[in-house]
Amino acid sequence: MTATSTKRRGYREGLGGELLAEFLGTFVLILLGCGSVAVAVAGLPGSGRQSVPFDAANWLIISFGWGFGVVFGVYVAGGVSGAHLNPAVTLAFAVRRGFAWKKVLPYWGAQLVGAFLSAAMVCGMYSWAINAFNSKAGLTRDESLSTFSIFATFPAEYFGNSWWGPLLDQIIGTGFLVLLIFALIDLRNTAPAANLGPFLTGLVVVAIGLSIGTNAGYAINPARDFGPRLWTYIMGWGDIAIPGTFQWFSHYMWIPIVGPLIGALVGAFVYDLFIGQVLQARRGIDEGREGGRAGDAEPTANL
Repeated sequence: MTATSTKRRGYREGLGGELLAEFLGTFVLILLGCGSVAVAVAGLPGSGRQSVPFDAANWLIISFGWGFGVVFGVYVAGGVSGAHLNPAVTLAFAVRRGFAWKKVLPYWGAQLVGAFLSAAMVCGMYSWAINAFNSKAGLTRDESLSTFSIFATFPAEYFGNSWWGPLLDQIIGTGFLVLLIFALIDLRNTAPAANLGPFLTGLVVVAIGLSIGTNAGYAINPARDFGPRLWTYIMGWGDIAIPGTFQWFSHYMWIPIVGPLIGALVGAFVYDLFIGQVLQARRGIDEGREGGRAGDAEPTANL
């Protein structure tokens, strides 16, 4: 008797299932990440639980909030799609790790939709805090950079209207993100066990936030920035969101899209150049030695 599988075949078995995983993983990432910014910017001050201005403790909330967003987003989606959760990571895998090019645009779409809808949920939960913050400051939404920052990024004032500094920041930040992701998943190296990988990937994001985050808000993810940015534009933040114009910056919105895509390729190339090729060469030497030992042993066995 031939065994017949009763498993239902459908969209969840192939690319459709991977896209659902990317959508939900990105949704979790943005919910916890943007939610932590909402707590730090408007939630704590407006709730009466914080009487001092935004300070270093608030930045720690944001850094760890985004880090844990990555951790749990990867735990949600990792077993199905690999949990890219980031168009820059998807591009790096396509260029350097043989990820199918036909999946790149669908993955990007799922990530963008997940980020957009998650930002909508955060906005819904914190609309009272946002409105209270703006009312107290005497600002309309299209004048409120602080509440916009709950959702998307902007460059530090010391950059002025220069695009080069923020772009370099995004290239370097995303480059390190991808380089360290490649290191964490490379089984030829000192990669952690699979169930620990998401936690360490989250710590990478925490480290980036603590070390270079204040330059440009460490978007390091085009979907993470553009999805919520599009939502804020629809909800009334106006030019601050799109094209990304405020007192000291203008037409900024392209930088957290282009910078991470470039940085991801740089990070992947640097890891493979300095580490990956060495590991591959060493593996080839070890396999050659094993083959040599096997060749030496065979004539002895036939004596």
